[in-house]
Amino acid sequence: MTRAEAKERNRRALLDAAFRVVSRDGHRARLEEIAELADLTTGAVYSLFGSKNGLVVAMVADHLRPHYDEIEQAVPPALDLLDAVDTFARHYWRSCDAPGALSRLSLQITLLDMALHDPDLRSQLAMSIRSQEDHLTALFRGRSHNGSIVESHQAQRLAIALRALFVGLSQGVPLGLAQGADEQYFAAAACALASGMSLIDHDEGAS
Repeated sequence: MTRAEAKERNRRALLDAAFRVVSRDGHRARLEEIAELADLTTGAVYSLFGSKNGLVVAMVADHLRPHYDEIEQAVPPALDLLDAVDTFARHYWRSCDAPGALSRLSLQITLLDMALHDPDLRSQLAMSIRSQEDHLTALFRGRSHNGSIVESHQAQRLAIALRALFVGLSQGVPLGLAQGADEQYFAAAACALASGMSLIDHDEGAS
C-alpha cells in the first residue's frame, strides 16, 4: 500500500468512526473514542483534519456530498427553472420518505446542538454548508425563467430559500408534523417559492 493509499484509508476510517460516535454522543463525542474506533491515534486526527472540529466538518461534507451528487444527476440541464425546481423538490421528498430519514434527522439535530455549544464549530459548519449550497446555486444558474436567464445572485437567493423550505419540511415529515406534505405538495411549494417575483427578480445589492 502506498503512502497516499494509507492516508486515504486512515481518513476514511476516521470519517466513518466520527459519524458513528457523533451520531450517538453529539457534543459529548470524545476524540479518543473516535480514534480508537478507527484503530488510530488522536495524532492521526490532527495530522489529517487539524482538530476535532475539522474532523466533524469533514464528516458533514462527506455525508452531504452524495446527496448533492444525486441531485445534480436527477435534474437534467435542459430544463427551465420551474421544471428544474419541480424535479428537485420531488427528488428531495423521496429522500425524506426513504428508510433512514429519522436517522438523518437525528444527526441533523445533533449537529445543530454541537454548533450551539461551540461557536468555532458553528462558524466552520456554516462555511461548509454554504459551500455545499453552491451546488444548488450552480444547478439553477443559467436556466430560463419568464423569458430571461437566471443569474448567479438570483440562483443563490433561490437556493437559500429552497434549502430553508426543505429543511423545515424534512423535519416535519418524519415527525408527523407535516400532514399532507406528499410529493406533489413539495413540488407545488417549491415552484410557488421560485415563481415569486420578489425572489427571482430582486436586484443584486438592493436594500
